[in-house]
Amino acid sequence: MMKPSRPILVTIDGPAGAGKTTVSRALAEALGYNYVDTGALYRAVGLAAHRAGISAEDDDGLQRVCRGLALVFERTADGTRLLMNGEDVTGLIRTPEMSMMASAVSARPVVRQFLLSVQKELGRRKEAVFEGRDMGTVVFPEAEAKFFLDASTRVRAERRFREIASTASVTLEEVERDIIQRDRNDSTRAIAPLKPAQDAVIIDSSDVPADEVVERMMAHIASVADRK
Repeated sequence: MMKPSRPILVTIDGPAGAGKTTVSRALAEALGYNYVDTGALYRAVGLAAHRAGISAEDDDGLQRVCRGLALVFERTADGTRLLMNGEDVTGLIRTPEMSMMASAVSARPVVRQFLLSVQKELGRRKEAVFEGRDMGTVVFPEAEAKFFLDASTRVRAERRFREIASTASVTLEEVERDIIQRDRNDSTRAIAPLKPAQDAVIIDSSDVPADEVVERMMAHIASVADRK
């Protein structure tokens, strides 16, 4: 399918394991847009803090970490990679520990302020699909096309388990418990809680193949891109 008739911003929010990454990448490729995994940015901050021995509650320490971070997405033949101060950390941030660390640091104002500026710059030229948890509500409330992708807790746990089983020694039950805890953390935090934007299209992907989800999104994008 051709690009929309005018450059737009697309946001896809939702909880862990809802299929955001698979759908966002496929949608960006179909549109010829850049794909931005904002969750990876929070994971990178979490990794940097972990390496520095800084607690997720230590705002001064987190601020020092953020000041020393250069985060860059690089498109390669193997997909989009995240470089942290020149180091490819794409694989290092995809662990249950970093998932929980990302959830913890994302609740801290100093981290959110730092990454807000990073995300705003990445979206300045539009023509991008932003995957995250508050893209449509906080970071890009002006985005032309907003989606909230969800799925049942069990389905999300099974998806995440398949994703990390080869690199982490965890059980499906442990993954499901982590997802439930992260859902609670993300939806009840005081700053930018996880929720659909008022004008977001909500899609339950529990029993819907990723390619069908992308088709639904493309149809909506085509309709909003034609509006002046």
